[in-house]
Amino acid sequence: MCETRIPGYAQEVTLRLYRPAVARKTLRPSLPVVLVFHGGGFTKGGLDDADPAARFIATHTPAFVISVGYSLAPAHPFPAAPGDAYRAALWATEHAKDFGGAANRLGVAGYDAGGHIVASLTFIARDQGDVPLKAQVLIGPMLDPSLTRVGDETLLSSDITIADCAKCYRAYLPEAAQRLHPYAAPLESRRLAGLPPALIVTAQNDVLHVEAEKYAGQLIGAGVPTEVTRFPRVSHADLAANPAALAAIANFLGRRL
Repeated sequence: MCETRIPGYAQEVTLRLYRPAVARKTLRPSLPVVLVFHGGGFTKGGLDDADPAARFIATHTPAFVISVGYSLAPAHPFPAAPGDAYRAALWATEHAKDFGGAANRLGVAGYDAGGHIVASLTFIARDQGDVPLKAQVLIGPMLDPSLTRVGDETLLSSDITIADCAKCYRAYLPEAAQRLHPYAAPLESRRLAGLPPALIVTAQNDVLHVEAEKYAGQLIGAGVPTEVTRFPRVSHADLAANPAALAAIANFLGRRL
């Protein structure tokens, strides 16, 4: 494991690179590269939070994993985080060969706000045409700033509330007009064709599983190969490190990359 810093949208960001054991044994000449984005509701969290998932994906996909320490709100609101993500993806495509990765086997995965950033990055990569993403994984993602498609927090015994989500969105999207931008409101986008194959991972005891599964349906309707997996008796907080969820993620990435 090593770290480097690259220019971001508004400030330098830290990238943490995980090398799978199979790469050290040189059993395969060129492994996939997966960018990972931590959770924290756009306002907190960091590279250490994504460490369990990053290590699992690196080992079990196997793949080189780049965990991205993107800029946080409210100091750096939208579009800083997706801007950082895009620059990290460009760096990965340009430098993959330097560490034994394959630039044409690039995937992205994110939890909570990181799932939102992944969705945004897939839009940017498609629109710019210079980052060849082959797979996306959204884990308990935040996708709807309007919060009109969430589940019932009481019935679901959710560990996060609508009020929690609203506070995060106010910090990340301080201007009302931003909440309709397609890069800020993936669930509102009407242009989903051309996005990479997706895995949507949700938790039963999470208000966000409703909007995530609705987004999966929209991706399917747009012709994007999409798989959906909901884990029963799992909370939002536990989803990112859930062993069964991590196994499903590594399996999907292994097949798609």
